[in-house]
Amino acid sequence: MNLKFSNIIMSAALLATTAACTGTSSEDGKMIDKPDFKSADGIFSIEALEALGRVSGPVVSPDKTKVLFGVSYESVEENASNNDLYVMNVDGTDTQRITRTPKSESNAVWIENGKRIAFLYPDGDAMQVWVMNADGSGRKCVSKLEKGVSGFVISPDEKHILMVSNVEYSRKASDVYPDLPKATGRIIDDLMYKHWDEWVTEIPHPFLGAFDGNEVTDVTDIMADEPYEAPMKPFSGIESFAWSPDSKKLVYVSRKKTGVEYALSTNSDLYLYDLASKSVTNLTEGVGGYDTAPAFSPDGTQLAWLSMEHDGYESDKNRIMLMDMSTGEKRDLTAAWDYTVDAISWQPSGRGLFFLAYRDGVRPVFAIGLDGTISVVAQGEFDYDGLAPVSDAALVTMRHSMLRPNELYYAASGEEPRAISTVNDDIYAQLTMPTVERRMVPTTDGKEMLTWIVKPQNFDPTQKYPGLLYCQGGPQQAVSQFWSYRWNLALMAAHGYVVIAPNRRGLPGFGTEWNAQISGDYPGQNMRDYLSAVDHVKTEPWIDAAHIGATGASYGGFSVYWLAGNHDHRFACLIAHAGIFNMEAQYLETEEMWFANWDMGGGAWNAPADTKDFPDYGAYWNKSNPTAQRTFEMSPHRFVDKWDTPILITHGEYDYRILSSQGEMAFNAAKLRGIPAEMLIFPDENHWILKPQNAILWQRVFFRWLDRWLKGKPYTADTDNTDE
Repeated sequence: MNLKFSNIIMSAALLATTAACTGTSSEDGKMIDKPDFKSADGIFSIEALEALGRVSGPVVSPDKTKVLFGVSYESVEENASNNDLYVMNVDGTDTQRITRTPKSESNAVWIENGKRIAFLYPDGDAMQVWVMNADGSGRKCVSKLEKGVSGFVISPDEKHILMVSNVEYSRKASDVYPDLPKATGRIIDDLMYKHWDEWVTEIPHPFLGAFDGNEVTDVTDIMADEPYEAPMKPFSGIESFAWSPDSKKLVYVSRKKTGVEYALSTNSDLYLYDLASKSVTNLTEGVGGYDTAPAFSPDGTQLAWLSMEHDGYESDKNRIMLMDMSTGEKRDLTAAWDYTVDAISWQPSGRGLFFLAYRDGVRPVFAIGLDGTISVVAQGEFDYDGLAPVSDAALVTMRHSMLRPNELYYAASGEEPRAISTVNDDIYAQLTMPTVERRMVPTTDGKEMLTWIVKPQNFDPTQKYPGLLYCQGGPQQAVSQFWSYRWNLALMAAHGYVVIAPNRRGLPGFGTEWNAQISGDYPGQNMRDYLSAVDHVKTEPWIDAAHIGATGASYGGFSVYWLAGNHDHRFACLIAHAGIFNMEAQYLETEEMWFANWDMGGGAWNAPADTKDFPDYGAYWNKSNPTAQRTFEMSPHRFVDKWDTPILITHGEYDYRILSSQGEMAFNAAKLRGIPAEMLIFPDENHWILKPQNAILWQRVFFRWLDRWLKGKPYTADTDNTDE
């Protein structure tokens, strides 16, 4: 490592422990609490969506009798949100709110056999670890890392704590030229200089400290001087760490690569850190793809984790792997199962695991024995989310659908899951919701495709309704019974649109072949799948075939741009958010190069043996790769001469996955072609539109555009058509 860089990392690690913890919470700021929502017309509206409580993070107490969880609410006025903590019995009785603070508690866990709770909360400007009694009293700040704490895991014996905090990463101009302390230029000599929505100036590291329940001391960066992330940005968290049951060792996940190598590889590994010797062992050396979510068995003899096989393929099948900790022998528990796994949790006895996985358009809870036998614990037209075991046969989880957000559920094998929280029942009691229909649609290659049809409330089959094709992003992200506060299909239907949501090629839940087909075929079979779904629904007497729109984000935005030049007059208007318009530009603009390299034609199975070591095999300049050449030749920007449909384009300027320049190019092209077009750019949002007022603005502009072209509503620059 460069000596100067090493000094930067070292000084940051030392500074991380020097800040003072005040020991009292800052109560500045206006309380954000449950809004007093009253529906005037019983229709699911933007206001109803924003008023819903967001349930999260169920954690079962050590004695398996209580559940700790969070509920957050948004304030449009304050343009912010707040999460508070609740405790109730596992059967759903005796719900108690234990925090009422102006800032959010998070990462809450039980300690001291359920007598106390540890959690994250701000101390001054930095997030720190706090503790309190199980009833919410006796709050105390116990950590003092200068750069704050973004997550923590306490050892089983509660004598140690693993905390995540940032260290400096890149060089500032003043590090190179000390006589220019106010210079703002960034000197860059390698890739991954920015990621998701930030310029990479800091990276997360795991800090180990002694913990006595009242104070964290002797804090050490266990990856000191290493320029690698743990957890991996931008989305990994505390699931990247696992303590051994005897508290003598811990496992962490890291992709120990930088620059070009990091940008091209998904090959992360599990590292075993021994507290006594401070030695580190790579447990997954030679395993090529993502290795994540380590979890020790209750007796510590085995380690389970999720693992992908192919380096560079981020949507590969996620396998449940098992390692014998005494012999190092590894085996794939799901070798005979053709679906990808999302999350795992050991059963208390250690005789098996619970897991979540998409299958046939939904995400049930499954159980798997150590012999690979799989059974269903909870299913239905729902997605389950979160695993908090109560016994080998039962757990607390969350459940949502296209019509309702998460609530807590108690699920047991052989029993119907039952709701144990009712956070949003009062709002839903005021509403008449849309309906969701499961339908199988024939595809052009002789297969059948699950397509969700979401119909408006009080649907009348004798009337005609405008339609809206929903194009999923990812590109390999499930169209299940998902709930979204951004892309909410129920809200679209509630505005009077029949929503068509196909599980087109490339989506998980229908086997690895269906999932993998889209790689190297962005403008191919999945586009025909979209059109098959639209053509199928157009035969219904209740659809207004002349007024169907198409919308989507990310790869869904790419889909809209591509369909704009290839839809043969099927659509009356289009909306693209954060979409890829020019694939050649996208190949060089995006940050995670493995994504573009694999999906645009550089998958490992495509490369001749003598070219597999070339990192640019999927590049548009690689004339020896016919898959990549075909992909780039079919880029949406090459079909602008065929554009003839009004289009709305939205994007965030902090989006470094797909730069806002992609949306700006598409908008400029539409205007130069004389096509009605509008653009909504957010200077303070990333790939997602997250701030409450921005979210409402996005929804209003979204429906204003649809209503103009699909319903013929009057339109001016200040028109608001959200009063349905």
